[in-house]
Amino acid sequence: MGINLRSPLFIVLLTIVIDRLGESLIFPILPFLVERFNFDALSLTLLFSAFAAAQFIAAPLLGALSDHWGRRPVLLICIAGTALSYILFAVATAPWLLFVSRIIDGLTGGVVSTAQAYIADTSAPADRAKNFGLTGAAFGIGFIFGPAIGGSLAAINLKLPIWFAAALALVNGVLAYFILPESLPAAQRSPLTLKSFALQQQWLALFNQRTLQALLMAFFIFNFAFAGFTSIFVLFLKRQLSWGPAQAGIIFVIIGVVSTIVQAGLIRSLIPRFGEQRLSWGGLLLVALALLGIAAVPSVGSFSVPLLYGCVVGLAFGVGIMLPSLRGVISNRVRDQDQGKIIGASQSLQSVAGIAGPAWAGWVFDRWGGVAPAWQSSVMMAIALGFLALGLGKPKDATPSTL
Repeated sequence: MGINLRSPLFIVLLTIVIDRLGESLIFPILPFLVERFNFDALSLTLLFSAFAAAQFIAAPLLGALSDHWGRRPVLLICIAGTALSYILFAVATAPWLLFVSRIIDGLTGGVVSTAQAYIADTSAPADRAKNFGLTGAAFGIGFIFGPAIGGSLAAINLKLPIWFAAALALVNGVLAYFILPESLPAAQRSPLTLKSFALQQQWLALFNQRTLQALLMAFFIFNFAFAGFTSIFVLFLKRQLSWGPAQAGIIFVIIGVVSTIVQAGLIRSLIPRFGEQRLSWGGLLLVALALLGIAAVPSVGSFSVPLLYGCVVGLAFGVGIMLPSLRGVISNRVRDQDQGKIIGASQSLQSVAGIAGPAWAGWVFDRWGGVAPAWQSSVMMAIALGFLALGLGKPKDATPSTL
């Protein structure tokens, strides 16, 4: 029993695959693409910050619009914006056009969240968990094949992966336009109000919870350091190891494979056995050690490549077990009726880290050299471990907080 290739569920899952594929196609070759503009590390990482800032601003608006207009028009707008951003990036003749491209991509970056809302609309309650599980598989497919395809196409022409990503987005838009029906009935749509876009009250309520403060600090520091390091990682490979796009692509294929294995099923067997608290601690510790190992890679000579591969596997595995476990710990500290608030506020916190982290890493790279972001990120992970230990020291059966 499979999925009908013309069914809305298949088209939505294909949309997620193409969105992730396009992103992972370009990521390993980004430092090589901007080389013609003589970008320093800070300028490169500000492209990531610009995208994250635009997405942070637009995410509440896109969510509210999808509740008001329906999923289909918002999804089509987001797909069109993604295609436009890739085309603009490919034809850019000045640095400012690259930033405009990334801002457009961020402002229309609601593909995944809108697609997930579509799945929720069209799935029976008993099938939602199963269908949401398919989105994890869609993510994995995109992140596994994207870097490999991008690295191979870049060997032919450096801009070819961008044009390929744009073509994928356009094909996806055509399929969605002709096949995808609306999922949200008019009677169930919400009116637009200013409260639809407000995050301030959620943030204030979130940080007023004593049982959450240390855990949220750990969550923020992790995301700040991780977003910073990943934004500079390909440049690290280029400058420190003289690697090209194809070699960098292999690294991200490895990350995609490990992440998919962990998210597709391994985490489900690990949590009952070890518990969310131990996995949060162990995963974060593994991430800190992996980053420390990556910082040592340029200085170990012939062992550099095996060490790098081992550290990358450890990094992907650590992140894969830590993030869902920590989210579970945080979720269990609040009441059931407050889960939406905690998810929305923690996602916005992650977005802020995605804005500031890359800018920090680029500045550090330019000022102190290529290995500095790796070892400084490792130190930050150790600090996050301290906050995590403080937060996990709360009673395990503490009464859920009220937001």
